Amino acid sequence: MNPIKGVFLCNRGLIFAIPEAHNAHTVMAWILIAVLIGGWFLNRWARRRQEAIGESFPVLRVTLFMALLLPLLAWVAYGTPTAMNMPELRGFNFSGGLSVSPEFSALLLGLVLYTSAFVAEIVRAGIQSIGRGQIEAAMALGLRPGQVLQLVILPQSLRVIIPPLTSQMLNLTKNSSLAVAIGYTDFVAVTNTTINQTGQAIEGVAMIMAVYLLFSLSTSVFMNWYNKRMALVER
Repeated sequence: MNPIKGVFLCNRGLIFAIPEAHNAHTVMAWILIAVLIGGWFLNRWARRRQEAIGESFPVLRVTLFMALLLPLLAWVAYGTPTAMNMPELRGFNFSGGLSVSPEFSALLLGLVLYTSAFVAEIVRAGIQSIGRGQIEAAMALGLRPGQVLQLVILPQSLRVIIPPLTSQMLNLTKNSSLAVAIGYTDFVAVTNTTINQTGQAIEGVAMIMAVYLLFSLSTSVFMNWYNKRMALVER
C-alpha cells in the first residue's frame, strides 16, 4: 500500500523516507544540545535575578527562539540540504528509508495510550488539588495565566503529582516486557531464546533481573531526587 510517495504500509510494517546523512544534521544536533544546556544556565540566572530585583525573565521563549533560529542558520550555512533517503522495493524487501515493524508499532501504541491515560489523570488530580482561592489571589495580584501556572499551581501540585508518577514510570518499565506476547523480540524474548538454546536458565534470568533492576532503581533515584528538589522548604 503506497498512497503517499515515500511511505509504504504492508505486512512488513511501516516504511518511510528519512533525510539523507549530512554534516549539517550533526552540527544542528550539537547546536540544539548546546542551546538546551545554555537554557538551563539561563534559567538559574533568571531565578537569581528574580529573587534579587523581583523581575521575571522570559527564559522559555528565549530558549525556544534560539533552539529554532541557530539550527536553522546552521542548516542554511551548509547549503540547505533537503535530500531524502527514499525507500524502494527491491526484490522481496525494501531498501532505504526507515522501517518500523508492526510488532513495535503495536507495542509503542499500546504503551503510550495506556500510560498516558494514567499520567493525564495523575496530572489532573494534582492540579485540581490546588485551592481555587489561591488561583484567584494570584490573578488578583495581576499575574498572567502563564505566571499563575508556573509560580502558583505547579510548585504545589508537583508535590502531589511526583509520587504516583514515579510508580507509573516504574510500571511502564515493567510493562515493556509484555512485548513477548505480540511477538516483538525485545530483551526478554531474546533472553528466553538464549535460555532455550543454551540451557543456562539461571544466568539468563539473572540478566533479566539485573537489567530491570537497573532501570527501576535509576528511575526511582531520579524521581526521588526531583521530588526532594520540588518539595517546599519550611523557613
